[in-house]
Amino acid sequence: MSKPKVGIFGFTGCGGCQLEILNLENYILDLVGAIDIVHFTEAITEHSDNYDIALVEGAITTKHGVERIEKIGNIAKIIVAIGSCACNGGLNCLKDLYGLEKAKELVYGDKKDWIGSIEVKPVDAYVKVDYYARGCPANRFEIVDIIKALIVGKKPEIPNYPVCVECKRNGNTCVYELGMTCMGPVIRAGCNSRCPNSGAGCDGCRGPIDDPNINAEKDLLAEYGLTVEDIMQQFSLYNAYRGKGIKQKIM
Repeated sequence: MSKPKVGIFGFTGCGGCQLEILNLENYILDLVGAIDIVHFTEAITEHSDNYDIALVEGAITTKHGVERIEKIGNIAKIIVAIGSCACNGGLNCLKDLYGLEKAKELVYGDKKDWIGSIEVKPVDAYVKVDYYARGCPANRFEIVDIIKALIVGKKPEIPNYPVCVECKRNGNTCVYELGMTCMGPVIRAGCNSRCPNSGAGCDGCRGPIDDPNINAEKDLLAEYGLTVEDIMQQFSLYNAYRGKGIKQKIM
């Protein structure tokens, strides 16, 4: 039985999610033994347009990027978005809050017309994404779990409940009681509530759960004298692309 061919691709992002794959250390040899990596610019010089699974990092921010991701979508049988930028647009989407032309002017000044930038969108705005390894950066072990499941023909088990569940499991004091705000009630778990464990609020890097409990979020905000606007800035840090829909639901 031949090993599945895997291509790992980067678009607009910091490269940290691809680095997480390289940081698998003790797991990397087992991973390489189970799959055939045929395209991975950060790790190998060889490249191929013949792959079954594509792991895609980064948001789509240029017309060239649109062409590349559509080509990948036409080749790969399975696409896995890895990291906040690929899954939700990530930090890159902050420029869209200013408006494209204004953002280009702020960054590039009189050279703004040299930049072929477009509105930032996640990978699934252009191609069908089968699975998501969320986070900033993506959890390296979640990436491995997804690949393992795909190899044996199983559906990866990815949490679809809020970070609050993990917080309670870890015995954390709710950061709202500490005078902070937190996106945990509407953000997908899977990080083991890493930020609240350290006494910080969740910034939402794993994106919203599929069916957030909006009423509970409203009640929480009211309890602490907060408004939707008080938390939307925090939510938009990683989720500006999907933020309008969440805001409308909460309001």
